[in-house]
Order: sequence, then structure tokens, then C-alpha cells
Amino acid sequence: MTVLDGEGSPRARVIDLRNVEKIYGHGDTTVRAVDGVDLVVETGDYVAIMGPSGSGKSTLMNIIGCLDRPTRGTYLLDGLDIKRRSDEDLSRVRNRKIGFVFQSFNLISRTSAIRNVELPLAYAGVPAVERRERAIDALDRVGLSGRVDHQPSQLSGGQQQRVAIARALVTEPVLLLADEPTGALDSHSTAEVLDLFDRLSESGRTVVMITHEDLVAEHAKRVITMSDGRIVSDIRQAPVEGRPPMLGRQTVPSYRTTT
Repeated sequence: MTVLDGEGSPRARVIDLRNVEKIYGHGDTTVRAVDGVDLVVETGDYVAIMGPSGSGKSTLMNIIGCLDRPTRGTYLLDGLDIKRRSDEDLSRVRNRKIGFVFQSFNLISRTSAIRNVELPLAYAGVPAVERRERAIDALDRVGLSGRVDHQPSQLSGGQQQRVAIARALVTEPVLLLADEPTGALDSHSTAEVLDLFDRLSESGRTVVMITHEDLVAEHAKRVITMSDGRIVSDIRQAPVEGRPPMLGRQTVPSYRTTT
């Protein structure tokens, strides 16, 4: 399938995995955590990767997130060959290209929401005034413009995860990579966070989400299922309907697909 944007132009490949393997151990103790995976994710796609414990989805996420390297095969992230990058270079790639969202939020306690969101920009050497402006904008986009000075302990679980999403967005990454982002949330906060991911997808963001929950996967445009380190199904599905108006100031471009 070729995916076209509103102007009829092909979308760029954000993720391009070619025969990727991750092997642990030797001989009788060899484990193929990822076994010959081919995967392309184009700009603007919204992908859920599912599978039971031991299926390889977490290992694949670590490879996609440049937290680990494949044993064999090729991984191009936004056109960059990850296998050829030094550890120091990979750290810069993660900071600039990928926005991470974790189940446990990973916010710094006793630090305001705006300071948490500013962190990736501080690591990148962005000046303080620009950091603050961009952090305020990111918090506005997730509907938390009135909570910029609140610490994590003063926020609900859903609000904490939205701060984490703002932090992931603030560097304008090519990829949002979320690991079980609703796993620590109640049903109300889960709906709130999933709605935000829906809106980010509609605005053209590229989202890859690792999940074991069918309810979460239903929101994605595409559901990939893994078993024994391999992709066993890759299904494109209809979007969730009946969503309320967009949070923040995001705009929604139109996309169409052709076979």
C-alpha cells in the first residue's frame, strides 16, 4: 500500500526495519527475542503493537526507540542507519527524533510541570527563554495550560501522563513512542489520554504504541500482533468515530490511501 498525503505525495518512512533480529545467548540457550522482522511505518501512521508476554514486543520497542541495537538486520529511523551510530550519537538521536511516553510517567517529583517538559530541551542546549515558550506551548496542546506550575503530586494520573506527552512533544520529534501509556490509569483517565493520542494522530503525528489492551489498540489506525519474536498479523482498521473537538491548537490535515 502506498500512503498519500492531502496533496497526493507519498509519505516519508519514519521506521524502516529490514530482517531485524535480536538474539540473546548461544547454543542451547539461544533466544530469538525478535526474529526476522520487516516493518515500515510512514509519517502520520498510528500503530499499536500487541502480543502476550514473551512475544518480543518490548524488545522491538527498545530497538525502535534506539535503546537497543539489533543483532542482525537494518533499522533506518527517519532515514538514519541506527546500527552505524555511536552510543553518544544515539543519545542525540533519541532526544531529537523520538518522544517517549512511559506507563509510569517518569516525571521528576517536586518539579513543576513546565520544568519537567523543558528537560529534553535543556539536554539539547536550547536557551532558557525558548525552552519556557516551547514548554508552555506543549502543555497548552495537551490541555494543561492552567497547570504549568503544578508538581506531579498535585496532578491526577491522567494529568501526569498528559505532562509526559507534552514532554515527548516539546522537541517536535518524528516519532511518538508510547509503552503501555494507560497501564497505570483509571478508566476516566485512560479515555482522556487515548483521546489525546487520537487528536495527535489526526494532526499528523506518527505514533507507535506498545499495549496488551484491546481497548487501547482499537484507537490505532493499524494493529500489529507479535508472537515468538515475529509479526503474525498486521491489520489496518477504521478510525474511532464520535470524537469531541480537538484539544489545544492542533490542526487536522486530510489524508487518503490508495492501493
